[in-house]
Amino acid sequence: MKRISFLTFLLGAMSVMAQEQPAPNAAAAASSDSAAKAEQAPVQELLPNQKSFLNLAEERRKDFIKHLNEANRLFQQKRIFETLEQLQMAEVIFNESPEIFNLRGSCYVEMRSFDRALEDFNKALTLSKDNPSIRFNIAEVYFVTREWLKALEVFEKVLKDLPSQSVALGRLIEFKILLCKNKLGKKDEVLILSEKYDFLDDSPYYYYAKAALEYEANNLVKAEEWIATANRIFQDPNILAPWQDTLVEYGYIKSFYGGEGSQEAE
Repeated sequence: MKRISFLTFLLGAMSVMAQEQPAPNAAAAASSDSAAKAEQAPVQELLPNQKSFLNLAEERRKDFIKHLNEANRLFQQKRIFETLEQLQMAEVIFNESPEIFNLRGSCYVEMRSFDRALEDFNKALTLSKDNPSIRFNIAEVYFVTREWLKALEVFEKVLKDLPSQSVALGRLIEFKILLCKNKLGKKDEVLILSEKYDFLDDSPYYYYAKAALEYEANNLVKAEEWIATANRIFQDPNILAPWQDTLVEYGYIKSFYGGEGSQEAE
């Protein structure tokens, strides 16, 4: 079984809970003028499910957050069945949370149940419209199940809507777009994308794009040299892992876990 990188961030409940906290004392503000401006700022309209959550009794809200936090902690430890148990307890309290469906979808991915994962990710999306984290997970399901056109379409939408400060994730998405276009026979676009960034970029994009081209040409030694260079420059495993995993998902690199990930690129 290969590793797959999915986004399991909390998407809304915690921000709703934050709105329940008391406002800071006015004396702590930088000035009365800035405080007045803050009061005049428009308040973001809550989604219907967020309003429903705030209508719950305080103890039930606290219990929900407790179960959701525990589910996230367990998921990070890959304790999938325990994660699902916590999510079930959270869902009994409140069943309109995109966090529940997003995290449960990620659990199903770990279990290789991609149809169920996609179903839950889509449920999460109905509750948190255009959320880039959820859309990324949907695109990843299409990517690992080799539905290249669907993956490309969703990745491109995620990239368009991604916050400008999410540079690292943006580069990874662009690399996945390059790979999808390669499978779809868009060779000219692949070459253009492979030259989009150079070695001065703050991501492994340049090196992995070069490696992908060499893998595609069956120049395995040269491809591995590019990856080795990336490993020397970006020594943090947390930076390199999603890029390495992407090549495994795509089929260029055999999975350490065997199974589907070890198959050759189609």
